[in-house]
Amino acid sequence: MTRPVPAATAALQVLRYLSQRTSPVPAQRIAQDLGLPRSSAYHLLRAMAEQSFVVHYPDDQLWGVGVAAWEVGQGYTRQAPLTRLARLPIARLVDGLGLSAHLAVLQGGDVVYLVEERAAGRPRLVTDVGVRLPAHLPASGRAILAELPPAQVRALYPSRASLVLRTDVGPRSLAELRAILAATRRRGWAEEDSEVTAGFASVAVPLRSASNQAAVAVTWESPLPVDREVVLERLRATAATIEARLR
Repeated sequence: MTRPVPAATAALQVLRYLSQRTSPVPAQRIAQDLGLPRSSAYHLLRAMAEQSFVVHYPDDQLWGVGVAAWEVGQGYTRQAPLTRLARLPIARLVDGLGLSAHLAVLQGGDVVYLVEERAAGRPRLVTDVGVRLPAHLPASGRAILAELPPAQVRALYPSRASLVLRTDVGPRSLAELRAILAATRRRGWAEEDSEVTAGFASVAVPLRSASNQAAVAVTWESPLPVDREVVLERLRATAATIEARLR
């Protein structure tokens, strides 16, 4: 038996339902699974399609997530609690070291940069907000990968072809990547040198949070102008501050 549902609530239910499917589905199944009257479901889908929140595939008579839903997701990424809570600690880290720093999260086999703070007088980096890089190259990506179960890492890198390079430096085999991640786990921090941009190096530490696969990193143009232990000490303190804020 179907039940009346406010239109706004029903629209959100449809959007969540479609976002959890691996492929588009017919309207009849949407109505059935959500307990909506068929006529109401069709009317709702057409209205949502007009605003691009869903898309209709007429050849197959299927409905899927539309581009407007993706735009809403991007808005969450820009305003996500992690970004907002990390920005000030990272800005203080940059002010204290005089080096640029950033926050990145894992998405698939890439890291995406959510926060980028450039120190005054330091060169511009490739790690602007929204930039994606292969996770096995930057220190932030390695810090995150080192925390993952081995099976998940294998799934992300099923073959040597997965190990793309930006410069002539970087892991060229899965065994080499595993060795880098093992060393990262032992130390508790990750590093890279000239693997993202020639002449630039980074160190990073992971954020140990149940809801985020993220890391904070500091980048500089070689040689490092301050003691590395000082950088790591302040980097760890910044990560601890962000973790406490997230809790």
